[in-house]
Amino acid sequence: MTPGQRRRCFGLLRSAGDLWACVLEVNAWRRRRGGAPLVGYQQLCRELSASGPGTFGDLDTTGARSVLRRFSDAWFAAAKRRTAGDLSARFPRRRRGLVPVRWYHGTFTLDGLRVRIPTARGASPLWVRLAREVPYPVEQVRSVTLLCEGGRLFLDVTAEVPVTVYPPGEQPDPARVAGVDMGIIHPYAVAGPDGEGLLVSGRAIRAEHRMHLADTKARRRAVARQAPKPGEKGSRRWRKYRRRARLVEGRHRRRVRQAQHEAARSVVSWAVGQRVGVLHVGDPRGVLDRPAGRRHNLRLRQWQIGRLLQVLTDKATLAGITVHLVDERGTSSTCPACHRRVPKPRGRTLSCPHCSFSGHRDLVAAAIIATRTPGGGPTTPTAVVLPEVVTHRRAGRHLPGTGRSRRDPRRPPRAARGSVGPRRPAPPTGGGESLAPKARIHNTHRKPGER
Repeated sequence: MTPGQRRRCFGLLRSAGDLWACVLEVNAWRRRRGGAPLVGYQQLCRELSASGPGTFGDLDTTGARSVLRRFSDAWFAAAKRRTAGDLSARFPRRRRGLVPVRWYHGTFTLDGLRVRIPTARGASPLWVRLAREVPYPVEQVRSVTLLCEGGRLFLDVTAEVPVTVYPPGEQPDPARVAGVDMGIIHPYAVAGPDGEGLLVSGRAIRAEHRMHLADTKARRRAVARQAPKPGEKGSRRWRKYRRRARLVEGRHRRRVRQAQHEAARSVVSWAVGQRVGVLHVGDPRGVLDRPAGRRHNLRLRQWQIGRLLQVLTDKATLAGITVHLVDERGTSSTCPACHRRVPKPRGRTLSCPHCSFSGHRDLVAAAIIATRTPGGGPTTPTAVVLPEVVTHRRAGRHLPGTGRSRRDPRRPPRAARGSVGPRRPAPPTGGGESLAPKARIHNTHRKPGER
């Protein structure tokens, strides 16, 4: 877009931020006077109408009402959580510089790669050009949302997409149930009927989180001396650094979000191929309330359980597959053969000391989850079907280092990281002996007196 279009788009987002701050200020006044806060959508719309047109710059009435709707939904969601006993829920009382603005069907114009964004009465029309075509027909688009992420402008498109229609005999069968176990190493481990299984590897996503954290720490150490003190205005170099940091953060979030969509798409495609009609997903959100230390709390926060559940549910619903959340407690520490509790392994292999059973820990948990009843109730451990044929998929093909080398290019070369470890002997040439040093054999069964 042109500099003028960019300036006007950011002006709309800032006007929405001013409206958000205005609502917070009005509620602060009413709270100091002992009055009830204005949180209902109808009440806020009446106050907006009384303020008159042109109060918030080029922001039109429809965009302003979308901001009021966002505030009202956030307030009532926090009130509902606090009523349920969650005292950690906070009401929206934080000011925002840029607030997303949404326009609904009939208020905007979509013409190929051009979109007319509504503005206030009397302002000149605002047309912007999209970077790529909208992947939905125009008649299916229901709303567009202007937002900023990492210093870049985006137009989020919401469309009404019909449920997939299958030929006769190929649609998902509601009698075929598969269990889904969610984790960090494997975002989704699926155990389906007929001994079929699926493992989606998330090691590339974990490496992206780890390397992004290392890069962030290195950048902060590099600019620690030039950083302005609290209350001081930063220099041009500092502003450029902050802008670059926001761009990197936005790119990191987009990479992880795309990898999560790829993982969910792999599960749904596999379920459609197996004609699975119901997915029993283990709900692991109960572990978020337990303090597990600084490092593990960071891993749980980067896990993004809620987003993984939402993405899988949306794609499964679009494919005509029903998703049920079940209790996953004890599934990773229960033997499917003798039904006894076993010590939770540190690796991926679950070994039972009672009956000598051994199997993949995530697939065993998924097979047990498939027998759980939604909403609680007894399980049927005798019907546990362990996968015999496992399909492996990798999420995040677009992430750095997930190509054929499976190595992150941001990592320093091996020579710079110290020892390269034991070298592999070179293949013999011409029938002679290898020139590589002899491998050192660590024999644990030594005789007395031997070194």
